[in-house]
Amino acid sequence: MISILKRDILLSIRSGTGFSLSLSFFLLIIIFVPLAVGPESTKIKSIAPGILWLSALLACLLSLDRIFQLDFEDGSLETLLIAPIPLEGIVFAKAVAHWLTTGLAITIIAPFIGFLYNFDQHTLVWIFISLLVGTPSLSFIGAFGASLTIGLKRGGLLLPVLIMPFFIPTLIFGSQTVWRAASGMQITNSFLFTAGISAFVVTLMPFAAATAIKMALK
Repeated sequence: MISILKRDILLSIRSGTGFSLSLSFFLLIIIFVPLAVGPESTKIKSIAPGILWLSALLACLLSLDRIFQLDFEDGSLETLLIAPIPLEGIVFAKAVAHWLTTGLAITIIAPFIGFLYNFDQHTLVWIFISLLVGTPSLSFIGAFGASLTIGLKRGGLLLPVLIMPFFIPTLIFGSQTVWRAASGMQITNSFLFTAGISAFVVTLMPFAAATAIKMALK
């Protein structure tokens, strides 16, 4: 599993679908949305939590179709089926690699972006924590979606349509955590929901994705 994790991280970085592409897209959304809604600081600050989380979600979408597609095209995915490691473990490693090169990178840079919206230190801390806890669910749900589109023509276009509804709970509770922190409100419930969704997804999705891969390769 460690070798698969390292391999996917290196491939993501070398192909440009990891840190650079996701972060660039994330930053572009953060910059252009305030330009579109106007310079009113109160309005921008009220929608900033949603902007941050929606930007993170869309940035993660960019490279989801490559989680399994490259392995399918060169035939290595079929080889992984007979590997001594369970397929669920391989899916887990690939989803973690995707998160490390997208979700984690976005999580690290997001508090610095928060300065642009004049968030206080307390809110910046919760921006980091909410993304750190919530973004793994984006990668694992994405891995399941990617497993459903293996071998399909234009699967990369179909993938966002299939999985966007599954992202809604994480998007709602993640942005609510940041918004409540910025408003000085109690954040326990929204944060626990975010963490609970991630725990559920990380536990379930490797098994669902492994089943979908086996069916696609039959």
